Amino acid sequence: MSELVVEALSRLVPGGVTGHELDRGGRVLRWVRAGSGDLPAVLVAGAGETLLDWANILPELARHAGVIAYDRAGLGGSDPMRPLSVAGEVGDLAALLAQTGPAIVVGHSWGGLLAQLVAFDHPHLVAGLVLVDPAHEEIVAAQPWRPRIKAALTHRALLPMRAVGLFTRIARGTATALAARTTDVEQVRQLLIEAYLSNYAARTQVAMIGAENRLADRSVQSIRSKRASSSLPAVPVVALTATRKPADLHDRSVALNGAVVAAAAGRHVIVDDAGHYIQHDRPDLVIAEIRSVLDAAADHRGRARG
Repeated sequence: MSELVVEALSRLVPGGVTGHELDRGGRVLRWVRAGSGDLPAVLVAGAGETLLDWANILPELARHAGVIAYDRAGLGGSDPMRPLSVAGEVGDLAALLAQTGPAIVVGHSWGGLLAQLVAFDHPHLVAGLVLVDPAHEEIVAAQPWRPRIKAALTHRALLPMRAVGLFTRIARGTATALAARTTDVEQVRQLLIEAYLSNYAARTQVAMIGAENRLADRSVQSIRSKRASSSLPAVPVVALTATRKPADLHDRSVALNGAVVAAAAGRHVIVDDAGHYIQHDRPDLVIAEIRSVLDAAADHRGRARG
């Protein structure tokens, strides 16, 4: 874990954060912990994103619960996985949950799909789910060919863009926007920007943005099969679906996320004033839903023990 990342988050989060490492058979998975509580929330970022994508909700969430955020293999501070696979990413998340104990898993986009997959395979490690505009294999499968080709070309261009310095300029803009929504303290904003840029300094880190998106594309059938033969555990489940997206994608997201929570007797929240990154546009709502699932999971565990 970059010292810059730990320092930046420690300046934001009451009580600071601690950096940790998990050995995954010769490669290291890196994560941070903040706050306290018997039942933590584990934050799983979207494709190509690092744990810093949660920076704007970490401070407030850590006031109420233990919070863990990690970098998937090849991203941020974590070592690459070769070959990259869905099974490997699910295995890493399961290993982290085994280390931290059962937790609420909060997943955004691709992270929301990984959260479901780990719940299918390791239900004893998942005490609840908060799915923040989660990816779904049928959304990937139904993507028209024009945007699919455009996305593929964009991802292939990232390394050439890095070579001429363009990627860094774009990343700085993203980091600046993240810092602005996270803190009003200019010194901390600058520290957060530099921490974000450090997460994409290496060629392998930039390459992982495209690699994870390609992984989603080529894993549709295997994930379909897994979903068809699996069910989510009997734990609290909430899905949040953004509405600021193209109409056909919106309708499909609403239907698919609704089906996921209906099968789990969960709750579906349609977020009218947010885009895909709901945690950026409506951090208050995301924090409230995480706290709601934490409370429900604690009650559920209490009744089970009683």
